[in-house]
Amino acid sequence: MSKITLLDGAQGTLLWQKAAERGIPKASVWTYNLTHPEIVAEVAREYAEAGCEIICSNTFGANRLTVERESEASVAEVVDAAIRTAKEALLGTGARVALDIGPLPVMTEPYGDLEEDETEEIFDEVVQAGAKAGADCIFLETFMQLEMLQAAVRAAKKTDLPVFCSMSFEASGKTLFGVSVEDMIEELEPMGIEALGMNCSLGPDLAVPVIREFAEKTELPLFFKPNAGMPVIGSDGTASYTVSPEEFSEQARIALQTGRIRYLGGCCGTNPDFIKQLKELTAQL
Repeated sequence: MSKITLLDGAQGTLLWQKAAERGIPKASVWTYNLTHPEIVAEVAREYAEAGCEIICSNTFGANRLTVERESEASVAEVVDAAIRTAKEALLGTGARVALDIGPLPVMTEPYGDLEEDETEEIFDEVVQAGAKAGADCIFLETFMQLEMLQAAVRAAKKTDLPVFCSMSFEASGKTLFGVSVEDMIEELEPMGIEALGMNCSLGPDLAVPVIREFAEKTELPLFFKPNAGMPVIGSDGTASYTVSPEEFSEQARIALQTGRIRYLGGCCGTNPDFIKQLKELTAQL
């Protein structure tokens, strides 16, 4: 089997947990790049120690629409701090840093009012800041609207960095906007991306049929980063997840039988313990 590159797991929940342990007020996690870089560095190191080879920067929601609303800092300052913190934390580990970019908090045309050119411009601001700060690659993940993801890819391809694309699918095999696996492949494969696949939304068991469909329809390397099951919301509003690291790893073993997955990690509800299990799994292959 070809080499599997291990990715990280969830970041936001770990950062909020570390913030709570230190009495730091809960805030949008990207703000911690500026206010509490020590906990951002701690998460990056823990994932590297667990075996991650590519770790996402703490920039998932750091775009103009949110940063200008919640901070006096610029997007470039937030992104630079995130990349710099991760790079410093990972010195000597061999792990690389991916500029992590998620969808915008508003919908683009034809579902919303944000026009195509403005959408690309917003992503371009993040991409250029990340490239300048020294990101090793770009992860576009958790997208549900194809038009928005295409705009992000166009922005990302203005750099020389490898671009990975991931959408968030339902058990039906489509995103909430009705994008199918085939739609995603048809539109993105010609854009020269490094890999594509799925993350978030589904636990590993329900994600397996989705990644199988990818394997049947594209020769591109696949990206597999499911949740630790479906969230259970407690009375205090916090989410917990029911899939254990061992169960997650066993489902990942089934997914790897497609023979196409080259990038493997976890999303919501996962942590370094999950990555340790995945490292053990891939060492056996």
